[in-house]
This record gives sequence, C-alpha cells and structure tokens, in this order.
Amino acid sequence: MSDAPLLKVEDLRVHFPIRGGWLGGQVGAVKAVDGIDLTIEAGETVALVGESGCGKSTAGNAILGLAPATSGRILFEGTDILTRSPAERRGIRSNMQVVFQDPVSALNPKLSVGRLIAEPLTIAGWDETAKQTRVDELLDLVGLTKAQKSRHPNEMSGGQRQRVVIARALALSPKLIVCDEPVSALDVSIRSQIINLLIRLQEELGLSYLFIAHDLSVVRHIADKVVVMYLGTIAETGPTDAVFDHPTHPYTEALLSAIPLPDPEAQRAKAALILEGDLPSPANPPAGCPFVTRCPIRIEKCASVRPGLADTGHGSRAACLVKVPDASLNAAR
Repeated sequence: MSDAPLLKVEDLRVHFPIRGGWLGGQVGAVKAVDGIDLTIEAGETVALVGESGCGKSTAGNAILGLAPATSGRILFEGTDILTRSPAERRGIRSNMQVVFQDPVSALNPKLSVGRLIAEPLTIAGWDETAKQTRVDELLDLVGLTKAQKSRHPNEMSGGQRQRVVIARALALSPKLIVCDEPVSALDVSIRSQIINLLIRLQEELGLSYLFIAHDLSVVRHIADKVVVMYLGTIAETGPTDAVFDHPTHPYTEALLSAIPLPDPEAQRAKAALILEGDLPSPANPPAGCPFVTRCPIRIEKCASVRPGLADTGHGSRAACLVKVPDASLNAAR
C-alpha cells in the first residue's frame, strides 16, 4: 500500500493567455493560479479560502481537469495526472467528483431525480437493475426517499436539490470530492444541514474533501487544514486551529475579522480590519508581495520581494516579509 497522500499539488499554475494585436498573438496572461502547493490525506478536509477572484475555484477546476493546468504537478495517490494519457486521466479522475455551488444550474431540469443520480452509473456501463439498486442506496444515504426519484429539480427545495447533487457525486464511490462553495447558494437555515450531511458522509465513507469557500465560520466547523489564497498565491496555510487562533498574514487577519459573532454586544465591540482598495488584476500582479497594494503594514521591500511561505511558530506557514522574516529567505527558492 502506498504511503503517498491522496492528493498532492505542487507548484500548480493556471495562466489564461491574453491575445491581441494584428495577428492575435499572446500579449500577456491572466495568472489565475500562480504557484500553489497543497496536500490532502485520506479522510481529511482541506479548505481553500479567499475572496472572489483569488483563484480558489480555478485551482479546484484544474485538479478536476475542468481547467487546463499551465504547469506543475497534480499527484493522485502518487500518480501525476498531468503526465497521463486522456484515457488514463479519466480512470484516475473517476475517483474525484465535484459538488458545485448552485444545484439549480448543476441539474438538468428535464430529467427526474432518479435519472440524474443514475447518470454516472449509465456512463460507467451499469445494468438497469444494479443502477436502480444503487440509486435507492444513494437516496437513503443523503436523506431523500425513494418516492422522490420521479420528481424533477423544480419540484424540490434548494437543500433537497443539493442532496441530489451530492448523491450523484457519490454514485461511483469516489475518494475525493471537491466542494466548490456547496452551501453559499442555500438559505442559512439549510446550510448547517448540508454541512452536517457532508461530515456524516465523510465519517461513514472515509471521504476526503477539498472544500472551497469564502465563509470562514463554515470552514472552521468542517476543515482540518486551511489554505488562504490571495491573487493566485498562498498567503497562509496550516491546521485550522493554528490559522484561526494565531492568524499571521494581514490578509488572514482581515478575513477572520469579518466573521460575524453570535453575541450582538461582542459584535459591536469587535474591531473589523477594513482593507482599502480592490484586488489587483491577475493579468498584472504586483512585482513583489501580491498583497502589497492593500497591506496596512507593508514596508519598502514588500514592493520588490515576493515572499515564500515560512514557519510562523504556531504550526502554520505564512508569506509575509514583515510578520515572518524567514519568508524572504524562501523568496529565492
């Protein structure tokens, strides 16, 4: 049995070409993901977090093969997916499934729930009897009834539709599920139900999750490790408790300060860190630290030196030249 992690991503880059001029040649690139590393062990949940435009969904799509990787390595159980033939990739990626943000757009409204869940099984060549048995198992697993097989997505609530999406993702017994903002389109009252369902399924089936989100209160509840992304790069990463209890990067501090507190008095007394300015364009990122244009503690060298991840002393790693001086040593590596 291999000791390799379930998923290991090394220096992943996803650059989309910008074309222009008389001949339509490449004149630049949108650096949506610009050199990230992450590891997911069997049975583990790793959260990829950051504001809109940071590259987290693009990274998830590249891992799934839904976006082309420019360079880097994506190793699943020790096998580099990017070096394999298309047929080999399909075989490996059958162990990786996805739960998208919006169940309405993820489900064909013309198909019944039973047919929607059975789609992966049909593609895999299952016979009709085995398909129906498996569909019934999956419905029960996600908290739906057999009577709901004949319904269509428009006849179900948002939470029920997301349960259908989850059931379909589980159809071929994958080892890894990429959850791309799986509860952000749902009512607040339903979100906890879906999160608890994902946690229960992980415990029962031994699943691993790459959980992509911007809601950090949800992340703390479900994730074992956190990877904070900013402008296609990693700002901070580590065990969830280390990142939440001892945030080091100023961007991480700003994200955590935005989490609402359940106590109104504590919320009023809480000092939120407001970042000035907008996220820079990934087509023209800063030459030094990606966060330099919005950082409240920047120093002169932040404009010219791009930091690498370095140990914070709390079990996490951060890319900040001010808070973690060793980050400058990693910049040249």
